[in-house]
Amino acid sequence: MGAITVADLIPVLQVAVGPVILVSGVGLLLLTMTNRLARVIDRSRLLYRELLASPGTDRLNTLAQLRTLDERARLLQRAITLASVSVLLAALLVIVLFLTAIFRWEDPWLIGLLFIVCMLSLIGSLLAFIRDLNRSLEALRLEVDQVEASA
Repeated sequence: MGAITVADLIPVLQVAVGPVILVSGVGLLLLTMTNRLARVIDRSRLLYRELLASPGTDRLNTLAQLRTLDERARLLQRAITLASVSVLLAALLVIVLFLTAIFRWEDPWLIGLLFIVCMLSLIGSLLAFIRDLNRSLEALRLEVDQVEASA
């Protein structure tokens, strides 16, 4: 096994740019998701305080809103977890790329598997995020219908 040179690592650096960009992009997505989760939690706490302060005031509606917010929080938790796993796998992929170059291992199956699982995790995250978006719009429609029915 000959000594590894910087010139040997340049192609690895070029290949590693893709997963590194993925890490950056998913990081922004995680920021968006955690902000949404914070808003869901804040709204839940507010509704819970309202429920305790005035238990007779439209209790069923408030409980339904809390259930919806709980469902959304779980969807966002799933989305954040899967996006984080995707980032971890992308980082692991970069490390494996360098290790395969340094030690001259030829293991395309490991690299391919890491990339595929990384993408599947990202897809799962995005599906949960889309479900949260849809659920929040469904909840808004229900609230608008209630306001229109009482008007």
